[in-house]
Amino acid sequence: MQNLFIIILKYIQPLDIIDQNRAEHIKFLDQYYESNIFIASGRQVTNDGGVIIATSEKINTLQEIIKLDPFYKKNLAEYEIYEFTPSKYNIILKDIINK
Repeated sequence: MQNLFIIILKYIQPLDIIDQNRAEHIKFLDQYYESNIFIASGRQVTNDGGVIIATSEKINTLQEIIKLDPFYKKNLAEYEIYEFTPSKYNIILKDIINK
């Protein structure tokens, strides 16, 4: 069973700088959607950061992936990763969790 992760991004630079780098960040996200690591992502409603929901066997793998994010490389955001083992989930996640 794969664990799920919630990655919380907190912007540490002004939004105009974030917006200037958003296209690169989206390309980064797309790469990990294609490899089925990222499940969902988006801006926080407060617009002071973002959220990524991911799956992986190890947190270390995600920590290394995050280091490739242009927001991380350019010191635009801070990251917190929360790992959990799903004990109950919607059936649409069955194939993701039971890898």
